[in-house]
Amino acid sequence: MDEKFYEDLLNINTMGEKLWDSSVTHYHPYQATSYIALDILFKTYTMDKTDNVVDFGCGKGRLIFYLNSFFKCNATGIEMDETYYQDCLINKENYLDKHKRLSSQIDFNCILGQDYQIKAVENKFYFFNPFSVTIFRKIVNNILNSYEKTPRVVDLILYYPSEDYIYFLENNTGFLLYEEVKLHGLYEKDCCERFLIYRMYA
Repeated sequence: MDEKFYEDLLNINTMGEKLWDSSVTHYHPYQATSYIALDILFKTYTMDKTDNVVDFGCGKGRLIFYLNSFFKCNATGIEMDETYYQDCLINKENYLDKHKRLSSQIDFNCILGQDYQIKAVENKFYFFNPFSVTIFRKIVNNILNSYEKTPRVVDLILYYPSEDYIYFLENNTGFLLYEEVKLHGLYEKDCCERFLIYRMYA
């Protein structure tokens, strides 16, 4: 099934990508995770309605609507770009017109990722290489601070993970590699075409 099939199914518009802006040092250009990649991930890694997911650098909100539609979980998108944030709000309105979900299950925040206050109920955090390891480190430390106050199983889901992210997690945190999901057909040509799930146990 192609991208348009899912866009029509969810009643959203998240296609397109943003070209690289060399003047922006720590933040990477927008590109949504493909629906094909998401389908492959969730054949082995599951979620349910008890999960609370945060997508850092959510762009136009694709992952948020995908997860809420198929797994009924609560999902929050963090996006620093005002234009994409407005796209998220439009997509949310269109999504809710077609899908009978509680509006409160989906939330978007126009804020820098490192400034977002992690909630005690949030247990899964998604990153499609949205920013430099400097920003990533700050966010992971915020997650760890929340974990210390409210111990729970916490997963970090990395798509197209950078070596800097991996090195930081494996050498400076207590997160352990829980699962690797390769995108066969793509991984053979580009070893970054995979998901890595790191877990912190309660």
